[in-house]
Amino acid sequence: MTLSLPKEWLDICQSMAISTYTPVQEQAFAPISAGENVLAISPTGSGKTLAFLWPTLLSLKAKQGQQLLILAPNSELAGQLFEVAKTWAHPLSLNVQLFLSGSSQKRQIERLKKAPEILIGTPGRIFELVKLKKIKLMAINTIVLDEYDHLLEASQYQFVQKILSYVPKDHQLIFTSATDAVIDSNLPEPLTRISISQEQDTLTHYYLQVEARDKVETLRKLSHLADMRALVFFNQLSDVGNAEEKLLYRQANVASLASDVNVKFRKTILERFKNHHYTLLLVTDILARGIDIEQLEWVINADLPVTQESFTHRIGRTGRMGQTGNVLTFISNSRDLKTLKRYTQNPLTEVKIQRGQLVPVSKKG
Repeated sequence: MTLSLPKEWLDICQSMAISTYTPVQEQAFAPISAGENVLAISPTGSGKTLAFLWPTLLSLKAKQGQQLLILAPNSELAGQLFEVAKTWAHPLSLNVQLFLSGSSQKRQIERLKKAPEILIGTPGRIFELVKLKKIKLMAINTIVLDEYDHLLEASQYQFVQKILSYVPKDHQLIFTSATDAVIDSNLPEPLTRISISQEQDTLTHYYLQVEARDKVETLRKLSHLADMRALVFFNQLSDVGNAEEKLLYRQANVASLASDVNVKFRKTILERFKNHHYTLLLVTDILARGIDIEQLEWVINADLPVTQESFTHRIGRTGRMGQTGNVLTFISNSRDLKTLKRYTQNPLTEVKIQRGQLVPVSKKG
């Protein structure tokens, strides 16, 4: 299918070296353009953002105020959506504004006076502005719930439910998710369902036998490998802080995203990581949601994730949009290895650190 994009956008595609459209972009364009309710399930890094942005932006009318609302589960993802949306909205003379919890509500209300066509934000802050009658849901034609599986979580879903309770039934609703953990009974009917299977051939999977007590020292060694830049996942926030403290003491080039870091500083840390200032960025599943790092070389599971869904989200941070990527998982026992084999259909290669390199472990016999 050839998408019907305006010339201004074709110029942007050319400048970004976008020469083909991904499956989710091709399959979502027509039903979203037709105003249908859509659920799009597609792996992280498969082009979901443009899959809903292109057709929704083309349906908007410039200079006619609030028309499109996009909800994201956290500030990082909302901020990234804002940056992407601006790129495609401005050539169409459309105005985008961002609304985040933890930022000045007064300034955000001032932004609404500019009558933006596109509103992007986190559910808590958006609902505050709805209650204050600054965001007029009756005027909005389309609501996108990005990473809907995460918006279903308790801390977010109460606000999502309240926002949707203000929405007339003829509004278009678009749901996106990287996993199939979305329960259909929560969704409106009729609904067009799009499901793209996980691409397996862009990622190379490795595992490293590491005792629990040796994880920090192993990360220190990895931080000194050539061409190493990795998101390092832990299951517990306390382990993130612990590891960062010990690694910094040992002069490793690392940083972490702690939950008490304000939005502005988190953005600074992410930018420095993207620019290769840090070798390792330590995170949990919650703290890493919405992080999009172009051409990220590695994802490291310092802890094996508890669920298949977490594993899918983690590994989706590398090998995005058809690029190649690497996943390294620490394994402490045979049970962990069995679980890892269940999580991925890819071949697994055992490696060790030797003379400043990751090398395959030779199998005897």
